[in-house]
Amino acid sequence: MHALNFAHTFSLLAALGRGSPAQPLRTLIRTAGYKLRPPRPVPHTPIINRRQTAVLATNVAGPHQLATLLCELRKGAAPTIVLGGFVPDATEQVFLLRGSLLSQGSVYYFNYPRNGFSAELLFAQLDDLVEELSQVHGTPPVILSVSFGSGLVLEWLRRTRENDRQPAISGAVFVSPIGCIEDLLAPGAIKPTTLLGRAVKPYIDATDGRVDPRQIEKTRTIFSRMFEAGAQNKAALTALMTPGELSRLHAAVIESIARVDARGACERMGALRAFASPSSYFSQRLLPLTDVPVLILFAEDEDAVIDAGSPTRFALSNAHRAYFPQSTCHTLSNPGGSPVQHASLIFHSTHFLPPINRFYRGLKSRQLSHAA
Repeated sequence: MHALNFAHTFSLLAALGRGSPAQPLRTLIRTAGYKLRPPRPVPHTPIINRRQTAVLATNVAGPHQLATLLCELRKGAAPTIVLGGFVPDATEQVFLLRGSLLSQGSVYYFNYPRNGFSAELLFAQLDDLVEELSQVHGTPPVILSVSFGSGLVLEWLRRTRENDRQPAISGAVFVSPIGCIEDLLAPGAIKPTTLLGRAVKPYIDATDGRVDPRQIEKTRTIFSRMFEAGAQNKAALTALMTPGELSRLHAAVIESIARVDARGACERMGALRAFASPSSYFSQRLLPLTDVPVLILFAEDEDAVIDAGSPTRFALSNAHRAYFPQSTCHTLSNPGGSPVQHASLIFHSTHFLPPINRFYRGLKSRQLSHAA
């Protein structure tokens, strides 16, 4: 649940003060662009929907479990599909990356349903959209996923590989990936060692979808307070966004925290519980998962959110080229400043954005060399 991304922001002002002198100029250019072309994601009506229709026809999932698919259309050879974490929605997750992503092409956002969740249905929607972009529009997309969203993409790639299919994507970016339940709760552990683990454990244990209402409110309060702690640091945040942007972001994040009900949270955690640990499919039969370029980004302070023995972090940090032959893996840090937090694409966007921009430039160079 990504409101945790907003923790540890009290020292952000000092960190920004040690940053690049060009940062105020970049912020000015970005905010001016927002005023000229403010974010207006609109619902995307799929041209291809045969896979999601097939899943719904089997009654494995219901319409209430469909993800909401939004889009901002732009010209470009590298459209991006964004899958966020538990919260906030994908549209808020990449709030400060939006301009850079749109310079590459259209951006499609998967916002998860509030009152339910089905991995099978989401995978079907993702299959349909990837096919639409690659075959109808001729622009295989990049999939940018964050935390829990990265777990969805890893499992989707594993299943397509098991079925001897290769998804028509041009690349993938994994930000602070959480790929399996063991990343949050170590096997055999009585209690979680991280705040995120403690916050979500009631939903992991509630196999019947029932959670004590007091626990629900406690979880919401934890995430809300963590966001509020960052939002109160007005001086630092004005270097990152305008007051209007901050107000809209604040309202959207708090709403997403408040509106995810117990059933929706339990079904999201149930999906994660069913995902295979990357170490369990370390074999020539399934690897590599894909040959397209892949960027994996971890934060220096991942241990504050995911378990220190996270199998996904271990596998991708130490053997990422077995899973993705054309991959690079970086751990982002902020020496002398506020430590880079798990999936902190808002408060540490200046650290996450440069390697992501380099990744897209590499894709463009690759496309030009293939066309020559």
